[in-house]
Amino acid sequence: METNQTDWRISAFCRDTDPDGLFVRGAEQNRAKLVCMGCPVRTECLSEALDNRIDFGVWGGMTERERRALLRRRPDVVSWRELLESAKRQYEPAEQRVS
Repeated sequence: METNQTDWRISAFCRDTDPDGLFVRGAEQNRAKLVCMGCPVRTECLSEALDNRIDFGVWGGMTERERRALLRRRPDVVSWRELLESAKRQYEPAEQRVS
């Protein structure tokens, strides 16, 4: 089942946190990234930031610096959403793939 762009936000761990806490600098970014650990929609969040070249904040467990570095390393990727969803399906346990 395909999820539309806004549906994933409903399941995000950060939905009830102060959004300013995800748009911090320096060492505070490591604390912000902890919110993303184990989030069920981390892949969707990260792909949105990468596909839309979002410059600020922690998205999907990555800082803006980390996302810029990834974009530089992989300029060939046309759709991060497709790539990350494909990788997620490939590596999730078989029992989770059954719908």
